[in-house]
Amino acid sequence: AAAGVNVVVGTTGWTKDLERVREVVSASDTGLIWSPNFSVGVNVFFRIASEAARLLAAEPEYGAWAWEIHHDTKKDAPSGTLLKLVDEMRSAGYDRPIDVSSNRAGRHPGTHEIGFDSQADTIVLRHSARNREGFARGALKAAHWIRGKRGTFEFSDVLFGGKG
Repeated sequence: AAAGVNVVVGTTGWTKDLERVREVVSASDTGLIWSPNFSVGVNVFFRIASEAARLLAAEPEYGAWAWEIHHDTKKDAPSGTLLKLVDEMRSAGYDRPIDVSSNRAGRHPGTHEIGFDSQADTIVLRHSARNREGFARGALKAAHWIRGKRGTFEFSDVLFGGKG
């Protein structure tokens, strides 16, 4: 941003500095779009997870979990994507414990799952990446969208409307 170039950011672990980044982007009169995951499918999954959590927030018999598996060279566990899923569930009003777990094995590009379990039934929602193509397509979609725009945006703004 400081170089006057619009930026697409798909890394995680930096959002504690988001306000400072917003200031730099604003002062530079550039645009930035960020997401923990640029897969269109994952971003739809965020919305579905949020809605499921909202619907079950007032049903105390349902416990929740969030789980993922990724390749064995992925460094962060849980991933930014899994943390975003949990954040979406919390933001939707699900305030009971959510058991979070991660596995790293083989070459798996990524599966994320959330579930709600009660004595009567279990609800499981899952997104599985087949390869990295979906991440790349979403990042390219974001790069085209941010051209000529100013300000800080999330990928959900591209997909579902928003500030842009």
